[in-house]
Parts: sequence; C-alpha cells; structure tokens
Amino acid sequence: MKRSGTADLPLHYGKVPPWLYERMSVLGLSIIEVILADYGKDEVLRRLSDPFWFQSFGAVMGMDWHSSGITTSVMGALKRSINPNSQTLGLYICGGKGKFSRETPSELIQIADKTGLNGNELVRASKLSAKVDNTAIQDGYQLYLHNFILADNGNWSVVQQGMHESDSTARRYHWHSENIKSFVEEPHTGINGISRGKILNLTDSDASENRKGILEISHTDSAEIMSDFARLILPAHHDVRASDVDLKRLGALLYVTREQQPQNFEDLLMLEGVGPRTMQSLALVSEVIHGAPSRFTDPARFSFAHGGKDGHPFPVPTKVYDESISIIRKGIEKSKLGNSDKLKTLNKLHDIVVKTEQDFTPDFDIQEVIEEERQNSWRFGGKTVFGDAQKPSPPKPIQLSLF
Repeated sequence: MKRSGTADLPLHYGKVPPWLYERMSVLGLSIIEVILADYGKDEVLRRLSDPFWFQSFGAVMGMDWHSSGITTSVMGALKRSINPNSQTLGLYICGGKGKFSRETPSELIQIADKTGLNGNELVRASKLSAKVDNTAIQDGYQLYLHNFILADNGNWSVVQQGMHESDSTARRYHWHSENIKSFVEEPHTGINGISRGKILNLTDSDASENRKGILEISHTDSAEIMSDFARLILPAHHDVRASDVDLKRLGALLYVTREQQPQNFEDLLMLEGVGPRTMQSLALVSEVIHGAPSRFTDPARFSFAHGGKDGHPFPVPTKVYDESISIIRKGIEKSKLGNSDKLKTLNKLHDIVVKTEQDFTPDFDIQEVIEEERQNSWRFGGKTVFGDAQKPSPPKPIQLSLF
C-alpha cells in the first residue's frame, strides 16, 4: 500500500455558507472534469492522495487556506457534484463525516453491483485503511471523517481525518491504491507528524511474530523517507503572511495577470474581454489543474484566487468566482463537442506564468496586495461568513487647529 502523506491542520469550527458551498461544488466538478479530460482517472486519484495538492485545491475554491475545514468541505462538495455524474465521469465518492463515514461499505457494495467490481475487496480496503490509521497506528488522533474515492477501473484513494482534542489540531491521512502489497505489514511509505514520543504501531515488520506487541517508533526527517512521503503542517495563524507564500511564484503571476498588456494574450481567445482580476483567478485554477506536484508546497498562495470565507486573505469575490466558473464550464462544454481549444488556453496561461518566473525577482509587499484586494472587494461582490464587503469610506479631511 502506498500512502501519500499526512497533513497536520488547526481545527476550525463552523459551517460553509450556502453561497460559497454552491460555487465550490461547481468549480470543484469543473476542475476534476478538466483533469479527467487531459490526464485521466488515475491522475485524479493521485492528485487527491497528495496532501499539498489537496490543500491548494481547497484554497483555490475559497476555503480557509490552512484549516482542517478544507477536508470536510471539499470532499462534501465533490461528493455532491460528482456522484450525480458518476456514470459519465467514472468516479464515485463514498463516505463522509461522522455517521456518513459508516455508510461507506453499503455505498461501495451498491457501486460494485453496477460496475462489476469486487465489492467485498473494496469494503475490506475501506475498513482496513481506517483501522490502520485509527487503531494499528495510535498517534493520538481519532478518525471522524472517511472518504473513499473510487474509479470504475477499480483503483481508489482514501482521504480521512482524525482529531486530537488536547491540542486542537486535526491530522489528514491520504491513501492511494497504487503498488498495494499489504495492509498489515509496512503499508505506509512513511509516518510523519508532530512528535508525541512513543506510539503504538502494529504494522511494523518487526512485529510480524506478535502483532499485539507495542513497538517504539522514532520520527525521522531522513531524506530517504521524505523523498517518498509528503508532510504538510500548517500554522495556527489565520492571516496570510509573506512567509506562507512563494513570493517569486505569486509575484510572477500578479505581473502576468495585472501588468502585462492585453495584446500579449491575443492567442488566449477564451480570456478575451476578461479583466485582470478574473485572469488572476484563472491562472491559479490553471495551476491546480496543470501544475507539477512541486508547485503545491505553499497552499496559501492559492487563496489569492478566490479569497477565503473568513476574510483571509480577503473576502470571496463572488463575481470573479462566477466568471471563473462560467469560463471553465463553457470550455468543458465546447470540449465535449470536439473543440478543446478553449480548455487548452488554461494550460497556455499556466505555461506563460511559469516562463515568467524564470527571470522574475519579487519586489512587492504582499500586505499591500492583500489590502488592495480588500479595498476593492465590494466591487467584486466580496462576501465572508460575517456578511458582504462594504465600500470603504473616503478619508476624512484633516482639520487643522488654529490654537
């Protein structure tokens, strides 16, 4: 079994407002459809099993860039939008949070009856992946969310999350069915997280003669393990800071989308008439679709596409969000009719940004960019869970005293 990694995240409470959840469902489906068309089902599963890509995916959809809430919201939105189209897409999402996680076995059996897959084996994989992370590996996190993502070719990924109540953190576990060998002996490519001293690991090869024995494991940062295992630990602070972002990548993107002249994009027909703010969002969506795995080490950068529901780094620009969705959906529909040029322009936009990065030297204040977004938020239909963004008041004239 190859497990792609873990992510340690601050716990966030509250619900996603309907105005954002609706948009997340549509944009999430659109991104998955483009990846399916360009790269196939196995690539979708691989992306979902990458904790850095997953966090970036959630951030580009307007969720809080660093919180545990991304997991529940993204998987809920995907299940809602993908499952009604499963026959066409060849993808199914089972399980969910709390009681919905316990429905995974029955959902898998129903899917197996329709597709001819081995339902019992899929149920076994679902239960064992949860057992390993919740019981065989006792690291202080109790699972409360389990999603099983299945392709109609029998390959799958698991995204599940546990809670550590004592320090208000969550840990997300990603699994991928690639290279499966055994669930009970060395199923992981690595286990990494905040060190809690001695843990119980009954899947280690040294415990083969006595699975009930307790094995002490030391956490390590060895290059060999880290080359195969991704570890994402996000900070407790909610605001986006320069230290959270690759400034060279963000700066190049802002330069391309805001400062270059429109004639440089004459071949980007899909973007004709689209303003720089929407182009900024589309460039980040394009990176989520076409970017190499190494480009997702700073998920906070992707919050500059559609902001965050709590206002960090800025309110969600709903007008820009809707325009992004409309452009991508039109491209998907035209692609289904045999004209893929519109979707290819997204890849071309990503290529332009990557090329610009090569010789780009960042010379800007990220807080000034954030402040500009907040000042203009009312123009773009900015929203947060606290309400609509308001037009800033003009500065009051200074009254000089004569005495």
